[in-house]
Amino acid sequence: MIHTLRPFHMKKILSTSALLICLIISAHAQESVIESIDPNAPEITFENETIDYGTLENGADGVRSFKFKNTGKSPLLITEVKGQCGCTTLPDGWPKEPIKPGASGTIKVKYDTQRTGTFDKKVTITSNAKIASKMVTIKGVIKAPPVGNK
Repeated sequence: MIHTLRPFHMKKILSTSALLICLIISAHAQESVIESIDPNAPEITFENETIDYGTLENGADGVRSFKFKNTGKSPLLITEVKGQCGCTTLPDGWPKEPIKPGASGTIKVKYDTQRTGTFDKKVTITSNAKIASKMVTIKGVIKAPPVGNK
């Protein structure tokens, strides 16, 4: 007995085949991108990617430091560090000189502790590392100012 395919079944087979081919090409393209990353590129590794301020008094010192190390094989150059909003600033900027492989550095951030309540903010670090854009987090709670103070 000979079985013939109806046009509907043929279209289904063709569209499934086309989808499969697209997936294979896409997977190969993604693999090529991963393989094209310089194996000698710098890598930025943070001691802690989150700094928890805990609970602070209103107006307390809001400066904290993210410590990092270049765990890659070539010099690390940080090109930009940016807080999520105006409440998070960089009192000392960031290291402008290249950080040699194995060397460490710090990025100081300051949260405006005049703002009452819970906060959870991101700081984005852009560099020439394998992962060019890295986000770290600061979080905590700022108590309301004492009654009678502004």
